[in-house]
Amino acid sequence: MSRIGKKPIEISKGVDISIQNNTVEVKGPKGKLQWQYPADMTVIKTENEIVVTRPSDSKTHKALHGLTRMLIANMVQGVSVGYSKLLEIEGIGFSVELRGKSLFMNVGLSHPILFTPPEEITLSVPKNLNILISGIDKQKVGQVAAKLRLICPPEPYKGFGIRYQGEHIRRKAGKKVGVK
Repeated sequence: MSRIGKKPIEISKGVDISIQNNTVEVKGPKGKLQWQYPADMTVIKTENEIVVTRPSDSKTHKALHGLTRMLIANMVQGVSVGYSKLLEIEGIGFSVELRGKSLFMNVGLSHPILFTPPEEITLSVPKNLNILISGIDKQKVGQVAAKLRLICPPEPYKGFGIRYQGEHIRRKAGKKVGVK
């Protein structure tokens, strides 16, 4: 049995879940999410928890079992608490500011970058060189963070660029002048 798949999902207070025709709809204080799970999986809702079961022990059913359970659990956590990622910007002359809902960034390129996020995602600049990405959908928060990081990925010689908070960048030694 899948270790992740066999764990029940606890429904927190203020979260309403409805299951109809292989579709899970989760409503909470932060918003509403909907997902259509694979037809082979069985999702059963009791009073305060959800249990996902699989029909057989085939390799695909085992994989779908854990995946289905985790995606539903992420939806429940997203509508009740939400998700966020923090990006750090490091570099001389690099700057970030929020203009409306869009980010205006100078990150060492020949032109400034204007990044507009999807509607479900909110961006904020808590410190001068930090970007906080938050939303209720874990996948979309991660996707926006990855897109922002791709604008100027951290380089290994001086460490300039956009990185996740706590990300370790493996540094390389620069050129060395040798004596002949």
